[in-house]
Amino acid sequence: MDSGQIQTLITMILYIAIVIGIGVYFAKRANENSENYYLGGRSLGPWVAAFSAEASDMSGWLLMGLPGLAYWTGLADAFWTAAGLAIGTYINWLIVARRLRRYSEIAGNAITLPDFFSNRFHENRKVIMTIASVFILIFFCVYASSCFVTCGKLFSSLFGIDYHITMIVGAVFVVVYTFLGGFLAESVSDFMQAVVMVLALVIILTLGTISAGGIGEVFANLKAIPGFLEFFNISTPVMNEAGEQIIQNGAPLFGEAAPYGIISALSMLAWGLGYFGMPQVLLRFMAIRHQDELKKSRRIATIWVIISLTAAILIGFIGRAYVPTQFTTNSDAENIFSFLASILLHPLFAGLVSAGILAATISSSDSYLLIAASAFSKNLWQRLFRKEASDKEIMHVGRVALLVIAFLGAIIAMDENSIIFTIVSFAWAGFGATFGPLMLFSLFWKRTTRSGAIAGMISGGAMVFIWNFLIKPMGGIWGIYELLPAFIVSSLFIVAVSLLTKEPDETIQKEFEAAKG
Repeated sequence: MDSGQIQTLITMILYIAIVIGIGVYFAKRANENSENYYLGGRSLGPWVAAFSAEASDMSGWLLMGLPGLAYWTGLADAFWTAAGLAIGTYINWLIVARRLRRYSEIAGNAITLPDFFSNRFHENRKVIMTIASVFILIFFCVYASSCFVTCGKLFSSLFGIDYHITMIVGAVFVVVYTFLGGFLAESVSDFMQAVVMVLALVIILTLGTISAGGIGEVFANLKAIPGFLEFFNISTPVMNEAGEQIIQNGAPLFGEAAPYGIISALSMLAWGLGYFGMPQVLLRFMAIRHQDELKKSRRIATIWVIISLTAAILIGFIGRAYVPTQFTTNSDAENIFSFLASILLHPLFAGLVSAGILAATISSSDSYLLIAASAFSKNLWQRLFRKEASDKEIMHVGRVALLVIAFLGAIIAMDENSIIFTIVSFAWAGFGATFGPLMLFSLFWKRTTRSGAIAGMISGGAMVFIWNFLIKPMGGIWGIYELLPAFIVSSLFIVAVSLLTKEPDETIQKEFEAAKG
């Protein structure tokens, strides 16, 4: 490594040291009991709740996946995805947060999502809890792998180190950090990381715009690319046999714009539906110290999301205008943010900005690992295998589960050509379709039954796999994002099966009314 790379690395190591310090600081409190470790004792303030929810949700794809998507195909895909996420964020905080905060306490003081669903329907045989826990384990393994891919790509592009080595080192760091401090440390560090992420985005956006000759010059260059700046067309890079974009006369070659219809736009807007089933976000609703602070959190979260998503897309645009031939594959294009940081900033500041990507990765992967570990230890181990397990045993088992999940995520992440956006989109659809409809019906439809809940989870989760691997490859109208059809199927199953089965007993209905407030 040269001196500049060493300075960048030093800055990033200092950042990592601060994050570990937060974990150590909260370690004693986190290890007092499993509620503190997994939910922070319901003590989050409005700023921490809002920032940690969004930082853990956005992950490295915000600084790598989304700019890469905008760099590669232009406005349409990136804009409609971002619009769906911004709308989904606001609606989720508006209608779900307050009701879930109340209901999770009424329903047996639930501290995990499977706990809540199981307690909501007064299960004796923990079928809902088991199904929910299994889906959490499956999809968080996929989610964790996307974070490890981000670590590998980041350090490989910055320092020229082998992808596999840096990916594994990143995974080990995240595991050690999550071991230490649990949910509270994770939430506090996520607050700091959310600040770093948005500052990094704004700094690179500003400097990149200036270096590219101003916003007018950027858009003038991009207008020459067919479909790049259109809402209902998409640019099509011309590829050679090796799968790389052809460079002709020093410029990237594009074909005619491909149509991007209403169905495609609705498909990407459907990303917003995913929020209703995201465990890492829903847990923040359950953990805020008082429901009256949710209004403030909603405003903070929405503003943060809009600024961050807009900046991420514009960075992809600036990258395509400023260094149009730098990246010739979709996978490589996801390095545009870190590349701009390395050429626009002094190495020390580049390290701080690149730490924004690391921040996004850490803030997400620790959430994923912690929630998956709690699903196994609290909801499977304690409820099904060792009902007499002590609180300390539950935490030990959770940490073992955390190691196993991280290992599986690292195995999935071994492919260095993985596209972060693609991995995240599949896991997002999985959670959105499995838990999203059930969360909405559980909170707002008293007639929802236990059988309806089971049918909704299984049908939604299964349809994500069926649509993605069997139907979507057919193309055409079938090529829509799997979350939309899976969400609809899950909702239909919940309604149909609930109406065909006996209505919930009086106790469940009274709890539902009490949760309405």
